[in-house]
Amino acid sequence: MKGIKFRLIVMNFLQFAVWGAYLTCMGTYLHCHGLASHIGIFYSIQGIVSIFMPALVGIIADRWIPAQKTLGLCHLISGAAMLGAAYYGLTIGDAVQFGPLFTLYSLAVTFYMPTLAISNSVAYNALDKAGLDTVKAFPPIRVFGTIGFICTMWIVDLLGFQPTAAQFAVSGGIGIVLGLYSFTLPACPLNKTDNTSFVDKLGLRAFTLFKDKRMAYFFIFSMLLGVSLQITNGFANPYITSFGHIEKYAGTFGVQHANILISLSQISETLCILLIPFFLRRYGIKKVMLIAMFAWVLRFAFFGLGNPGGGVWLFILSCIVYGVAFDFFNISGSLFVDKETDQGIRSSAQGLFFLMTNGIGATIGTLSAQAIVNHFVYKPHAAGATPEMVAAGWQSAWFVFAAYALVVAVVFAIVFKYKHNPEDIK
Repeated sequence: MKGIKFRLIVMNFLQFAVWGAYLTCMGTYLHCHGLASHIGIFYSIQGIVSIFMPALVGIIADRWIPAQKTLGLCHLISGAAMLGAAYYGLTIGDAVQFGPLFTLYSLAVTFYMPTLAISNSVAYNALDKAGLDTVKAFPPIRVFGTIGFICTMWIVDLLGFQPTAAQFAVSGGIGIVLGLYSFTLPACPLNKTDNTSFVDKLGLRAFTLFKDKRMAYFFIFSMLLGVSLQITNGFANPYITSFGHIEKYAGTFGVQHANILISLSQISETLCILLIPFFLRRYGIKKVMLIAMFAWVLRFAFFGLGNPGGGVWLFILSCIVYGVAFDFFNISGSLFVDKETDQGIRSSAQGLFFLMTNGIGATIGTLSAQAIVNHFVYKPHAAGATPEMVAAGWQSAWFVFAAYALVVAVVFAIVFKYKHNPEDIK
């Protein structure tokens, strides 16, 4: 087990580098190739497959194929499909069609999303075998995943791949490398004698938590807040680059390097993780969740108010508050679930939290966001619109997103009841 921390750092770096290559700039590629009205469905497929694929692949890794091999196979299939999407996009050029590209992309995402959970299982197993405390050892390793995400964002940006299908080639190539590398990781045990029911394996038992009024409210609001999760990933890049059609913004750094500008969000996310223990101890889960909700309001509002010129500082502020919006919601919510549920269904409850936020919530959010962007940006400005009119349409869309987040925050503050005890958070 020599050098296991370094080996897991490599795994986490590559795991999220695969995602960072396209997640924040695919919208710009679709926009540039006549598929702007389909951005929402491309991003929503992540949420759709997250509803069932992590559980199904988890069963396979538990019962039949060791987790490290399952991880490798998933990445090989996903990487090959992503390379197929890249080949199709690069060879057909401006004649790209929704059907073939979406099919290849969906296949890649279907096998990538389960690896987010499987890679954690592989890491925990390796650390346990090495006699290391996973609570202390894993977070510093996981930080390198965000670093990998940022690195490929920058690489794709600096190589000029944001408006091209070459971003899929970067992602697919890294996925193939990680797929092969996964087979070298420490072996994970199988549990062939596990008699757990299929219902429990899929985490469906956790739905009994809805009998508890407070937990029901928590999961419902988690879904409502999950609506916001993928909106900026899908639409921030095409929004910022659209300013390039306005002469005074065409040469600005934001227009030329939107991905690098947006990467400030991931940098903020990394730093804000360190603030969560303090805020949870001092303010409790309800106030921390409210802070996250109001941060989403600011995230969207700053985008609507900013521009790549004199207003670029508003874009920067939007990226800074993203760390609070994302981390304070996802991590504190996960800790709340861990604390408030019985040990017997704790894993299932975490799966339910993921399903409500990254599955159902994110799917509804991206599809709804597409409808709003279509209404304010694409449909009224299909022909004869000035760049300034398009920018005004985008601004209206961002304000609608901000208003939605504000309504969710206000209702949550009124409806969700929770008495904070600082002794509960150590």
